Amino acid sequence: MKLYHGTNTDIKTIDLARGMRHKDFGKGFYLTPEKNTAIRMARKRTKLFGGTATLVTYEMDDSALHSGLKVKVFPEKACVEWLLFVDANRDRKTIEPVHDYDIVIGPIANDGVVLQLTNYREGIYSPEEASRLLQDKYLDQQYYFGTERALQFLVKTNVEFV
Repeated sequence: MKLYHGTNTDIKTIDLARGMRHKDFGKGFYLTPEKNTAIRMARKRTKLFGGTATLVTYEMDDSALHSGLKVKVFPEKACVEWLLFVDANRDRKTIEPVHDYDIVIGPIANDGVVLQLTNYREGIYSPEEASRLLQDKYLDQQYYFGTERALQFLVKTNVEFV
């Protein structure tokens, strides 16, 4: 399976220590099967931090999902479990990782999701109400790789400037 990573520079070697802690699925390396999503992320990152918008393509060995790695796959649509998982990972008060998955696959929490997470945290909506409000929204998909063991199933195949 082809996966894309949008960034502001070429990635010679994936370094999990460089990942940011409070992302949707925690500190790790993120990719998407959607090329346009990765290009948009590359351009956004370049605007924020400089560099050159870069699309790095990887091939993921699908056997990773059945290899003994600990894998979590969420539905493509928002659900309560996913919403609470993202909320726990994004909680800035949390210092330790909230899970021990090698790979997590699921929707990307875009601005609309962040709004509903805020509404949930402020007690305006229950998790059920917040996730129900997101059901009609298309959410791009993401693949999180959180361990060196998981990274062994990725092979870099291309780099292009976008």
